[in-house]
Amino acid sequence: MYLNSIQLQHYRNYEQLEVKTDSQVNLFVGPNAQGKTNLLEAIFVLALTKSHRTSKDKELIGWQSSDARIIGEVEKKYGTVKLDLTLSTQGKKARINGLEQRKLSDFVGSLNVVMFAPEDLEIVKGTPGIRRRFLDMEIGQVQPGYLHSLGQYHKVLLQRNNYLKASAPASSQQAMLEVWNMQLIEYGVKIIKKRQSFIHKLQKWAQHIHSGITAGAEELTIVYRPSFETDAAEDESVLFEQFMIKLTQVKDQELRRGMTLVGPHRDDLAFFINGKEASVYGSQGQQRTTALSLKLAEIELIHDEIGEYPLLLLDDVLSELDQNRQTQLIETFQSKVQTFITTTGLESVNLSKLQDSRIYQVRNGEVIL
Repeated sequence: MYLNSIQLQHYRNYEQLEVKTDSQVNLFVGPNAQGKTNLLEAIFVLALTKSHRTSKDKELIGWQSSDARIIGEVEKKYGTVKLDLTLSTQGKKARINGLEQRKLSDFVGSLNVVMFAPEDLEIVKGTPGIRRRFLDMEIGQVQPGYLHSLGQYHKVLLQRNNYLKASAPASSQQAMLEVWNMQLIEYGVKIIKKRQSFIHKLQKWAQHIHSGITAGAEELTIVYRPSFETDAAEDESVLFEQFMIKLTQVKDQELRRGMTLVGPHRDDLAFFINGKEASVYGSQGQQRTTALSLKLAEIELIHDEIGEYPLLLLDDVLSELDQNRQTQLIETFQSKVQTFITTTGLESVNLSKLQDSRIYQVRNGEVIL
């Protein structure tokens, strides 16, 4: 999978931009606050229809503009695809080869990306919400239907929470809760099963990669922590029953607090190095290596799932990695993964390791070869 070119209109600090990006490695060099990260973010948004930096689409739209547009030409194994995404205060419109997609979830997956940025260290040591977002964004790229189930789940969750907060008569309370429970569980079980499958595959790759980076000194284990006790091997009907039992157990507590206390929206992940939890006992170097192993594992997992390698977006991370980790990263993507790198200076990049690379200078919303 290659991104041959990208066009931006009214996107953050880019009024108009068109860049040919068909080299194996594309390096964007320049001082901070010139637009390097904005360019990588735009590629990410074209893939997932949402930013990794903000949940507010209006922040992506240029100053005094009513909309922003991202257009990319993507070379895939079955041919060239033109992706066109428009963001406005009224919502988003996504087109594939000129045809508007009825649902954004039909658009997601047309372009696959793996983003690695300094803040990805938070996947290991940050809040559960960061790890759930990591799961949702990565599974959504490779599992058809996941984003739809997730969207429906959050709609039901909102309605159920609103009901729990309301002072409904006791006689109707039980009947309405049962309706919301059935819908919450229906979508929740689908999400849990896909998360279990994804983590199982991610574990396989991440364990192997982490062992390689650490010369066999460390073993990485990824543990899924759902909000109620489950067995990864159990089918959906068993999960359905377990979910229902747990909701029954916490019903009084939920009514007192006015919120849903069980479900995928409260799941978490944990990472263990040689049996010890990395977020608690791991050094910063170990946490960074864990994050790097996850990202490299994502690349291989996506290739396994769709038969093509995703784009790799490296936002100012090479300077954060020591020589061993940087070499491991470059050797992983070299010659098989199209890569986009931002950096404030080339001195932090081992250019001798890079092949088929093109260097761009970024200054004040302009990109110059």
